[in-house]
Amino acid sequence: MHFLPKLLTALALTAVLGACGGQDDSRSVSEVAIDPDTARAAHEAALAEYPKARLHTEAGDIVIALYADKAPETVRNFRAYAQAGHYDGTVFHRVVGDLLLQGGAYTPDYRLKPERGFIASESDNGLHNLRGTVAAARRANDAGSAGAQFFINVVDNPQFDFRSADDPAGRGYTVFGEVVEGMAVVDALRKTPVENRPGIGAAVPKKPVVITRVRIED
Repeated sequence: MHFLPKLLTALALTAVLGACGGQDDSRSVSEVAIDPDTARAAHEAALAEYPKARLHTEAGDIVIALYADKAPETVRNFRAYAQAGHYDGTVFHRVVGDLLLQGGAYTPDYRLKPERGFIASESDNGLHNLRGTVAAARRANDAGSAGAQFFINVVDNPQFDFRSADDPAGRGYTVFGEVVEGMAVVDALRKTPVENRPGIGAAVPKKPVVITRVRIED
C-alpha cells in the first residue's frame, strides 16, 4: 500500500535526519529526501497495531486494517455488522475494474439484506481514497447515509475525498481501513465479467463473487 499518514511521513523524515549524525546541515526539511523503504516500514509497523477484519471470499482472503482512531464510528458500525454475521454470504455486487469493488448489501441471489440505519460521515478525517483503502459507501446526494455497504479502492480515487462540508457532493467518502493482505485477490476480482442488472445497476458480476464470512481479528 502507499497510503502514508502525515505522522508516518514525519517518522520517516526523522529517521532520515537522524542518519545525518548531528552534522550541521543547512538544507530545509523540504529539501531532505525521504527514504521510501523507511517510510514503508514505519507505515507497516503502524498498520500492525490496528484491529483487522478478514474477508473470506471464494477467490481468497482479504485482510483489512481498521482505522479505529481515524474513523471510530464507521469502524464501530462495520465491526457490529461483521460480528452480527451480516456480511456472511454476501457478494461484491459492483465491480468496476478501474475504480472499485463494492459489497455488503446483497445475497448471491441479489436479495437486499436489511440495514440498521445510517451513521454520520467521518470523511473529514485526513485519510484519502488511495488504492487499497476501504471506504463506507453511501447515497451520492446524502453524506450521512452510510450503512452496511463498503468499497475497496482499486486505484487512487481523489474524486472521493473530502473537499467541503458545505456541499454534500464534496463531503467525500469515509476511509476507515486499508487492505494489508490479499491485494492480489482484489486485483483478480477486478477482472470479473459484469453486466447491467435491473434494480441494482451497472457493473454487477455475471457470476456472484461471494464473501463467505467476515471475522474481526483484534
